Amino acid sequence: MGLEDYLVGAPNAAAHALVTSWPSWPDRILLLVGEEGSGKTHLAEIWLAMSHAERAVDPDSAMRAVVARRDAILLLEDVDAAVGAETALFHLLNAAREHDARLLLTARSGPTLLWPMLPDLASRLRALPVARLDAPDEGMVRAVLVKLLDDRQLRVDAEVVEFVARRCDRSLGAVRRVVAALDRESLARGRAVGKGLAADVLARLLEDED
Repeated sequence: MGLEDYLVGAPNAAAHALVTSWPSWPDRILLLVGEEGSGKTHLAEIWLAMSHAERAVDPDSAMRAVVARRDAILLLEDVDAAVGAETALFHLLNAAREHDARLLLTARSGPTLLWPMLPDLASRLRALPVARLDAPDEGMVRAVLVKLLDDRQLRVDAEVVEFVARRCDRSLGAVRRVVAALDRESLARGRAVGKGLAADVLARLLEDED
């Protein structure tokens, strides 16, 4: 989850540049948006380390930190997944302005017709600058796949890497799961990762999802 392990490409370059431009953000509050598997948590962890921010577990705990001292620096993740927390998030955004806090908020998407239901909160969120992570393209999937295989010291031919990259779901979480499964299967069979082994692993993971 370190900066040196974050691969930058077309789907994430703009978001990476904006988040890591800290503290020269265009606003004191930034919304980091990306679907599951887009690298959102990794980028948030990079910012957490470089900003020396605190991690808040929910809007209420973030509010307490903001009110306790001026210039608080906080990370609050998955703000669109906190059931029943819209009012608390609205008050947090107001309090952050009042107390000069700096916040990085993460969510799977920006405001939509379904989230948030509170109009005033939707208005506040739409006014924020957004660092948007697009889904990884095939090139990024391939690059992450090669890196994770190398991290595990798995030597895999280029044609096998290409075979897996073309059939793997385009999310970083999916790539991690595939590499972990390849590693386990390679150890269990006592042989290198070839196309046949990779095909078996991909088929099994697909069955597990179904």
